[in-house]
Amino acid sequence: MEDDGGERSSFVAGLIENRAKEVGMAAFDLRSASLHLSQYIETSSSYQNTKTLLRFYDPSVIIVPPNKLAADGMVGVSELVDRCYSTVRKVVFARGCFDDTKGAVLIQNLAAEEPLALGLDTYYKQHYLSLAAAAATIKWIEAEKGVIVTNHSLNVTFNGSYDHMNIDATSVENLEIIDPFHNALLGTSNKKRSLFQMFKTTKTIGGTRLLRANLLQPLKDIETINTRLDCLDELMSNEQLFFGLSQVLRKFPKETDRVLCHFCFKPKKFTEAVIGFDNTRRSQNMISSIILLKTALDALPLLAKVLKDAKCFLLANVYKSVCENDRYGTIRKKIGEVIDDDVLHARVPFVARTQQCFALKAGIDGFLDIARRTFCDTSEAIHNLASKYREEFNLPNLKLPFNNRQGFFFRIPQKEVQGKLPSKFTQVVKHGKNIHCSSLELASLNVRNKSAAGECFIRTETCLEALMDAIREDISALTLLAEVLCLLDMIVNSFAHTISTKPVDRYSRPELTDSGPLAIDAGRHPILESIHNDFVSNSIFMSEATNMLVVMGPNMSGKSTYLQQVCLVVILAQIGCYVPARFATIRVVDRIFTRMGTMDNLESNSSTFMTEMRETAFIMQNVTNRSLIVMDELGRATSSSDGLAMAWSCCEYLLSLKAYTVFATHMDSLAELATIYPNVKVLHFYVDIRDNRLDFKFQLRDGTLHVPHYGLLLAEVAGLPNTVIETARTITSRITEKENKRIELNCGKHHEIHRIYRVAQRLICLKYSRQTEDSIRQTLQNLKDSFIEERL
Repeated sequence: MEDDGGERSSFVAGLIENRAKEVGMAAFDLRSASLHLSQYIETSSSYQNTKTLLRFYDPSVIIVPPNKLAADGMVGVSELVDRCYSTVRKVVFARGCFDDTKGAVLIQNLAAEEPLALGLDTYYKQHYLSLAAAAATIKWIEAEKGVIVTNHSLNVTFNGSYDHMNIDATSVENLEIIDPFHNALLGTSNKKRSLFQMFKTTKTIGGTRLLRANLLQPLKDIETINTRLDCLDELMSNEQLFFGLSQVLRKFPKETDRVLCHFCFKPKKFTEAVIGFDNTRRSQNMISSIILLKTALDALPLLAKVLKDAKCFLLANVYKSVCENDRYGTIRKKIGEVIDDDVLHARVPFVARTQQCFALKAGIDGFLDIARRTFCDTSEAIHNLASKYREEFNLPNLKLPFNNRQGFFFRIPQKEVQGKLPSKFTQVVKHGKNIHCSSLELASLNVRNKSAAGECFIRTETCLEALMDAIREDISALTLLAEVLCLLDMIVNSFAHTISTKPVDRYSRPELTDSGPLAIDAGRHPILESIHNDFVSNSIFMSEATNMLVVMGPNMSGKSTYLQQVCLVVILAQIGCYVPARFATIRVVDRIFTRMGTMDNLESNSSTFMTEMRETAFIMQNVTNRSLIVMDELGRATSSSDGLAMAWSCCEYLLSLKAYTVFATHMDSLAELATIYPNVKVLHFYVDIRDNRLDFKFQLRDGTLHVPHYGLLLAEVAGLPNTVIETARTITSRITEKENKRIELNCGKHHEIHRIYRVAQRLICLKYSRQTEDSIRQTLQNLKDSFIEERL
């Protein structure tokens, strides 16, 4: 099977739907030999749930049935792929290939776990669409790649997204989790990064992909999160362990997780007429995987030495399940019986080719030894030819680089070439300050060298078939090793490394609860604080008694940054990382929704307001009691009365739930929500006015906005006529007077409810307090006395 190296996507996704708005998806990871099945009801006509999963898996191929079989008002998954994923390869398979019965049989035969452990019997009855998608996906992979999936080798997961926080595709863009909106910051030479780019200091490709997966789908299980945080605690307090792990992880090849696909897939047998370059390439990849596995197993004793005295559960469990596992020693012994001990994994192309040609011990195959001699002779002849050209044409700095596509070629600095090159040199191409070229003699030797190497690869593969079959028996151990190395890479080289580069005590360990408050003391934006040294921190407190914050302030006062900051801190906490705050306690969030930005969507022929309403409708249809919702400037893209009405009604709907909502707005009238509903709190970003100019302090304070008519100030600075400004002042003073009277009336009407609610809020906070019993009793007594005193 071809190498899907690098960070390019290795997922193949199958999609199918029915008329009941159900969608089934099967995502097959060619790199780690894992299959992820999901089935869900598509609640949005724009396929938001499907887009979220496709954003998460980022497939290189999407397999769909040919004809539209969608519910009324839905365009169908095939049309969705054409419209939104035109750069992804689309494969149309006959609907008969989407066979759920065959899919169930395939999963039963190929899954590494027992069917009962997977809950296959229940899953088959309830989620037949995802099994149908799995059947089509596996069929395409076996046909396209020329392989057969080995029995009991696949890591199969059902409905994995239910165990993780769900962040829809729109929110991923709004929060700049993977990609930033703008690469450059105005007024600075600094490059703005996304959260993923900031933490992308992993050393392995698998670790990078795991980091991306965690940021897109953070954890919800508190025990798992705390296990990661305990590991970070030990790494931050034990420098020897931290630096030791960092050094040891460098010993493991960057592509360790890739070896799995070559052991989980068995190549189909070809006739002599078919054997050619593709077969040679496949043989080369198989040999490379065995060398890579040998290198990884050789580094295991070093990992064991570093982890031997680790105390936290995660590292101690890695030591017990991996470092003390005899199965790895058995695999290493089997490899050592046929693979030369001096062979190591290499990334330099010609060194890697040489290692692969000489991977097998000498004397095992006579034809292989002959091919090796031919390979060595042609390699030596190529280097002798280069030496000859240096002397003959007076080119002392002529180099002989190599790449896998064209083999050996000449590289000559342009400054050494006077006029034209001699006629012996062909395929002359300028490349920077150098000239790349070849010659007929070199081309001939390249062909012979490549042919000899190909013969070595094919003969070596034939000799290694028994070893490959033996390794496949322990595929579960290799899966565990790959997963452990990816997890350690993410925690050590990403989380711990990023925290260690910050000043002491800038990041703190968050506490997570199932039903407690969301409290972040002196929180900071994780991306912007690394760009602005004087970044102003702000806090947030939300609970069941105060589940909505209305944030007010002029443009550029920091509202949007604050909304992003809250969400990013929650995401970092739920991936098991420290957060940029003095203190943080987080109620576990199951979904994050955002409604930010104002922009027409020309592709769907939607105005700014229509886009707002569609995004808001998606939130209303999918919100749960444990969701976190941030909404920025809802309703400003239409008339003021309609915009205020929509914003007010949306707030009232969200107030009826237990979800936490942060609502940023310019509409002063929305502050009246706090006079009617006791679970609403109004905050504002403080702005100082000097000489009719706004001095932004970026400090969040309690209460309504205290910048009188900042819009008129900006209009005056912009140069509008004085008569226009004065008329506007008269009109706005009348409107303000009426609003103040209405607010006073509401305050008097709902004052008693607010007092009772404030007491209830304090009681809820005491529920999660860690104070002593005497302190809690004293606090309760003080609360009682103050409540009675207020009534008098």
